[in-house]
Amino acid sequence: MNKLEQLKKMTTVVADTGDIDAIGTYTPTDATTNPSLLLKAAQMPSYEHLLQDAIDYAMARSEQMETRAPDMMDKLAVNFGAEILNIIPGRVSTEVDARLSFDAEATVTRAESLMKLYEKAGVDASRVLIKVASTWEGIQAAGMLEQRGIHCNLTLMFSLAQAVAAAEAGVTLISPFVGRIMDWYKQSEGVDGYAAADDPGVLSVTQIYNYYKHHGYSTVVMGASFRNVGEILELAGCDLLTISPGLMEELRGMEGDVARRLDPEQARGMEIEKLPMHESAFRWMMNEDPMATEKLAEGIRNFARDALKLEAFACSQCGDHA
Repeated sequence: MNKLEQLKKMTTVVADTGDIDAIGTYTPTDATTNPSLLLKAAQMPSYEHLLQDAIDYAMARSEQMETRAPDMMDKLAVNFGAEILNIIPGRVSTEVDARLSFDAEATVTRAESLMKLYEKAGVDASRVLIKVASTWEGIQAAGMLEQRGIHCNLTLMFSLAQAVAAAEAGVTLISPFVGRIMDWYKQSEGVDGYAAADDPGVLSVTQIYNYYKHHGYSTVVMGASFRNVGEILELAGCDLLTISPGLMEELRGMEGDVARRLDPEQARGMEIEKLPMHESAFRWMMNEDPMATEKLAEGIRNFARDALKLEAFACSQCGDHA
């Protein structure tokens, strides 16, 4: 077996793309999207029909651009999600607008709107994860959604503080970012790179995984944002890993044994102190972690920027201007 096939034996592989054709090629269990990925996919001619359907839906619902744009964005995300679910056996993650990252109530409302669209499309709620940024407000919103039967994926996660808060809130899944953590440390420390075992992003996800398994949390860990296959292989055994088509292709072309690096039984035998988690503790821990604070803010800005670009592109196709 190649290394991708071996990895799938110990970790659920998730496609990190909005390209439906690419998902069909690499046969992942789950898939995840975000505004950046949808922006890229929406501009492909093969998906023009999904964009046009979202435009028609939004234009039929409202004449005002202020309400039309959110309707169009949500319908487009659900259109892609529903198409993806036709070719994968598992779940798809669909993101709430990043501009709502500091508004728990608005996040809950928007998530419920997305789920109603999925319901109308004939998709069972168990096959959808709502992606929410790992701000304090986002984590609280996710906790409320979980209580209402809407499962969540906490994204833009860079620290143990965020991970512990998410687990305490009863969130289904978290997506700690690997490559973006490495990017920050490379710049901060003035180095060209790290050996996979010493990669700061790998170490962060390993710490979170071991903490969860040691303390018996049901929340699962999905490593994300990879820069190279070394990072991926160093996290073999993680609950899930979301991988871009390019890196999946690279793994598919590699031979040799894949060793399991993360193991729940080993984690349960470790000595890991349980951290108290409440709002003031969360905010202090984030304050003391410049990497996590900076990368969370940057990620929200970038997702919001791409959401605006996607809105502008969609509006240009229907004759409106954002």
